[in-house]
Amino acid sequence: MQFKDYYATLGVTKTASQDDIRKAFRKLARLHHPDVAKDKKTAEAKFKEINEANEVLGDPEKRKRYDELGADWNQPGRQGPPPGWQHSAGNGGFDFGGGEGAGDFFEMFFGGRGKKRRNAARRGEDVEFDLPVTIEEVLHGGKKGFGIDRGGRVETINVTVPKSVRAGQKIRLTGQGGEGFGGGERGDLYLNVTLTPHADYRVDGSDLIRPVPVPVAVAVLGGEVEVVTLDGSVKLKIPAGTQPGQKFRLKGRGLPITKDTRGDFFAEAKVLLPTTLNAEQRELWEKLKTV
Repeated sequence: MQFKDYYATLGVTKTASQDDIRKAFRKLARLHHPDVAKDKKTAEAKFKEINEANEVLGDPEKRKRYDELGADWNQPGRQGPPPGWQHSAGNGGFDFGGGEGAGDFFEMFFGGRGKKRRNAARRGEDVEFDLPVTIEEVLHGGKKGFGIDRGGRVETINVTVPKSVRAGQKIRLTGQGGEGFGGGERGDLYLNVTLTPHADYRVDGSDLIRPVPVPVAVAVLGGEVEVVTLDGSVKLKIPAGTQPGQKFRLKGRGLPITKDTRGDFFAEAKVLLPTTLNAEQRELWEKLKTV
């Protein structure tokens, strides 16, 4: 009898667990199933080998005899596949029902098309991805592309980011999801919008907060500082006695709330204290210290 290395057929080692064998079988069966492979004749032959290996290794008793007896594991001199292997002309010469969990597997992924529903159409699965967007894209909208893996092939998807989009929203791309079976339509692609952290701004709901450097003399005596917002630079009046961390509100310069309304912008005073002093400066600070 010709020896068949079922472990090599499934791509597992002899020490593989039953769970490892089941996972290997499902992965290979999905890859080589005749209903999804381009070369159906080659796929049927390969699938027959995979299913036969699973018939033996997926059954602890059969696997034990196989490990002990090798080619003679079934019956000395007997040719052909192990017991329980049934031939069916409708299935390309093999039965989909054998093996642990095999029937459930094909029903799940192929909708029973390996039996009587070979031509039944089935819609592809919906797919979800995270779509990071910047603060600028939230305010102005725009187009962006990203890659998704489709069976080992990276495909670029282009999407228009609408103005006023918010973190947590979903963007639906019809027909961009998983491929359908048996002529079924593709599923949809859902993009979960996430907000990319910004180097200059903190986000609080629809409000933006930006630390603004304020020289200590301006904080003490009052004056003006320049503040950069999403809408450009503005002059901000700083009152005398401003404290570190104090916030100043610029109304309507935050992120969009609706199409016509926006949150606010808060300039957070970051008082700049001197790190070095010359003799004259030290003398002045010493005088202030006694006041």
